[in-house]
Amino acid sequence: MNKKDDKKTKNYTPWESVNILISRWLDGSFTEIIDDWKWIFSYSTRYKGAILFYIFLGIFSTSLGLVSSVASKYVIDIITGYQMEKLTLLICVMVGSSVFSLLFSSLISRISTKLSIHVNNDIQADIFDKIIDADWLSLNAYSSGDILNRFNQDVSTVSGNAISWLPTIILAVYNFIATFLVILHYDVVMALISFISAPFLFVISQQLLRKQREYNKKVREMNSQLMTFEVETFYNVDTIKSFGIAPYYGEKMRWWQRKYKDISLVYNMFQIKTNILLSVLGMVVQFIAFGYCLFLLWTHAITYGTMTLFLQQRSNLSSAFNNVVSIIPSFLGSSVSAHRIRELVDLPKEVHIPESSALDTCIADGFRLSMRDVRFAYREDQAVITDSCLEAKPGEIVALIGPSGEGKTTLIRLLLGLVQPQSGTVTIEASDGSQVPMNAETRHLFSYVPQGNTILSGTIEENLRMARENATEEEMVEALQIACAWEFVQKMPKGIQSSVGERGRGLSEGQSQRLAIARAVLRDAPILLLDEATSALDVTTERRVLRNIVNRRPNKTCIVTSHRPSVLNLCQRVYRVVDTKVTELDSAEAEKAAMDF
Repeated sequence: MNKKDDKKTKNYTPWESVNILISRWLDGSFTEIIDDWKWIFSYSTRYKGAILFYIFLGIFSTSLGLVSSVASKYVIDIITGYQMEKLTLLICVMVGSSVFSLLFSSLISRISTKLSIHVNNDIQADIFDKIIDADWLSLNAYSSGDILNRFNQDVSTVSGNAISWLPTIILAVYNFIATFLVILHYDVVMALISFISAPFLFVISQQLLRKQREYNKKVREMNSQLMTFEVETFYNVDTIKSFGIAPYYGEKMRWWQRKYKDISLVYNMFQIKTNILLSVLGMVVQFIAFGYCLFLLWTHAITYGTMTLFLQQRSNLSSAFNNVVSIIPSFLGSSVSAHRIRELVDLPKEVHIPESSALDTCIADGFRLSMRDVRFAYREDQAVITDSCLEAKPGEIVALIGPSGEGKTTLIRLLLGLVQPQSGTVTIEASDGSQVPMNAETRHLFSYVPQGNTILSGTIEENLRMARENATEEEMVEALQIACAWEFVQKMPKGIQSSVGERGRGLSEGQSQRLAIARAVLRDAPILLLDEATSALDVTTERRVLRNIVNRRPNKTCIVTSHRPSVLNLCQRVYRVVDTKVTELDSAEAEKAAMDF
């Protein structure tokens, strides 16, 4: 399937779907659609017994519905003809078949919903594991919004059709044929009127619905733009207030509302006109069928019951035809969604080296990190790190300094094994001399405090337990003390049970940073990475935090990226990152670098 089609899930009309399927067949890419459906059926086959039962119930329910309609015809004929001897039996048949049809329809709905939920959960669980284990660079080619859209909307589309698509085809075709045969049994002309009117009304309605969908798309796009404005406004409310431009944003809000109102009213008027036209066409066809039935009734060719049956089943035949034709866009839409999901599934996996687990026996002694002759580029033509080396030992604080955007965070990603160098080595060495390249299996040996506010909504305890779920209260308090956070946490109304808002709302930036550092300390991994993690702290607190980490966790290897000169005096090694090079500074150069900050 072409990339252009994969960017966004689209609702297709049946005729658009047919044209697309034909074009796919002609250009040879129809096999991709088949591959997508093979992938969908790989989940469907897990529930093949339930699907067969679903089909059986559907056929039985449809048959009972037809039996009920035919029985109602005879009931009407009996009453209008005053033939009462079989009335009780036919009423029992009609009521019984209707009740059973209702029960089976409800059971089918229940089974379909349960199966869809199971398939949805199966696919989401598989996709979630594969996304989490995907190569960092490959995954970052997709925006988080796109990933969430695929993970939720596309999975929902696939799961909704994985179970029901085949039964829907069989039941729709069976219903159409059975209904047509029932009408044909009583009158050939009425069967032809019903058969021809179904596609005629469908074609007319699709032409109008195509235009209606365009209006609907415009309304949705306008609604998205309005929502984007609202989200950005509320997210940046502090900035808006500080600039004193709240009235301007109030006017802008009303401008967006007027645009949304205008397009919504245009869409509403089109809906009204469309509904009137379709209703008129429907009435014309209904009057034709009704007039023909009156003619047959006038000539005594049919009874009142047969007339009722004709009119009822003509409508049912149109509905059955729509169900049959609507399967095509569902088939294509599910294929598009499956293709979008498979793109995530097929992303390259992270590097896993099973031998890394042998390092766990040396955790207490700490680990030595080293980079040798490393070259790395996010894009082949634009190197971020070239011919660079770095070393960090247990008990050391190592600083990475340099201008923003020169590659300090990239070095952190290399150390975490999130990205792999194009050349050179990035390794972790245990006290017994064993070495392993950085990979996903060595990441549990790291505690990481990234740039930005990483505090989530919930209690302080819940934020801390993200790092270590089974931590005791004493261990959490100790971690808070090391991070110099206990001094403000203990003054809060509920201590560590106190709640904080999203992105640490209710805390200062410095307090949020100290909580993030406490969380990393609580994890108690042998290697600690602090990426601008002390930027909001005052110099005194920053030095206390780093000294606490060294004194109370002496075997930790600590790497800090910073723009603060106060950090350098506490570091055993200082590396400058500039012009793609990582260079170790001697004591004199480090002292001069501190003065140049």
